Amino acid sequence: MYVAVFLLSVVVASVSQVLLKKGAMKQYDYKWGDYLNPYVICGYGLLMLSMILTVYAYGGVDLKQGPVIESTSYIFVAILSAIFLKEHINRRKVIGLLVIVVGVIISSL
Repeated sequence: MYVAVFLLSVVVASVSQVLLKKGAMKQYDYKWGDYLNPYVICGYGLLMLSMILTVYAYGGVDLKQGPVIESTSYIFVAILSAIFLKEHINRRKVIGLLVIVVGVIISSL
């Protein structure tokens, strides 16, 4: 169950990163628009929720497993960016993602 909560935390953090990027891509007419817009407020709220879920999940997940589970965020962010931000995932990005995930797994052994 704790691993599932940890994965949920990673997905929530990934969604928040995409929201923050979407908010950063917009231009606002007022001075505080970069900070007080729905994308940024929701993004930071989701980051806080992700932090709470991660702290809870570490109650039942070994510290050694944490970075391995956390490294899946690179995959989630790439997929969500392709869907919502229309970014292209080319072969080079896929190879980079695999190198990161494999490196984290090897370092945690």
